[in-house]
Amino acid sequence: MNELEKKSFYSFVALYLVSSFLFVLLSGYWYYNAQKNSLESTTYYKLNHIADKLSGLIINAQMKGTTLNLPDEEGFEYSLVPVNEAVNIEKGYYEQDGYKVLVSDAAQEHLNIKYVVVKTKEYFQKLDELQQEVLLVMGISFVFIGIISFILAKLFMKPVHQRMEQIESFIQDVSHELNTPITALKMSASRAIKKEVYDKKILTNISISTKQLESIYKSLTFLNFKQKQQEAEDVNLKDILERSVSYYSELTQAKDIKIQTELEDVSFYIVPSRAELLFSNLLSNAIKYSMPQTTIRIKLDKHVFIIGDEGVGIEEKKLDEIFKMYKRESDIAGGFGVGLSIVKQICDEYAIDITVTSELGKGTKFSLLF
Repeated sequence: MNELEKKSFYSFVALYLVSSFLFVLLSGYWYYNAQKNSLESTTYYKLNHIADKLSGLIINAQMKGTTLNLPDEEGFEYSLVPVNEAVNIEKGYYEQDGYKVLVSDAAQEHLNIKYVVVKTKEYFQKLDELQQEVLLVMGISFVFIGIISFILAKLFMKPVHQRMEQIESFIQDVSHELNTPITALKMSASRAIKKEVYDKKILTNISISTKQLESIYKSLTFLNFKQKQQEAEDVNLKDILERSVSYYSELTQAKDIKIQTELEDVSFYIVPSRAELLFSNLLSNAIKYSMPQTTIRIKLDKHVFIIGDEGVGIEEKKLDEIFKMYKRESDIAGGFGVGLSIVKQICDEYAIDITVTSELGKGTKFSLLF
């Protein structure tokens, strides 16, 4: 990963961990307090139940004149406070010396008993167990979240990493594509200056290189999504196609490629620059991958536009990927993998069905159904 990817990776992990840890802490705090309140209520009702039970036995013993026998209550301690010793004892439910204490006067001074005092340490023992349980679960959750955050960050960064590689490759390809016509322009201009004669070959090289630069510029401009939206209009596709064929005539002549056309007038509602880019990319693609002394055949009628070359062809397994951004169907010629992607975007925008058939070593045919 480069520095930007590392920064994004660690930022994602940190944000995920912090937000998840806060969620776990809040959840743990809420659960702990809910269980603590439940334990508090349970303890109070147990103490109150035992106090009422003992008070009932006291009252029953006095009324029947029987001997008072008090049962043992596991986990609880109790004592009976006579009337004359109850001065400093406070009635109610409270904590004292590590005990939960309930002082009840339900005995109503029968058998001279003023208060029944019941206390237990069970509450604090269970509270400690609850704390340990919550901390253990939170600790396990933190470890699990840490692992999940790392895995998610890896999954999150995978397409970003792939796109970064594509962009880096795209920049390298664009640099290479720009370098070729720029070098040709410099050499042609230098030759013209030295010869002091502007012959046709030099001017043709300058024209071809300039058009290559313009083609790259138009493709990059289309990819700039902030470009001003143009208005669609009824255009004659035949006129636009003829201009595109004428535009690349010098390049086809330089490669000794023939272009056969069968064109009809076709009216179509589209942004003119989109139509130019559509035909231009398909035609330049055909020229780029055609061998010298071959023929490119173009047909246009109101139903379909077909362009077929006798070039290198495309492997069948690659046909599903050629319209993806930055994908190049062949490394034989130059390019930076956006031409056919632009063609597909324009076709999708105007509901044009595009199909492609190809055979290695024999050529490729694109069909656009209007």
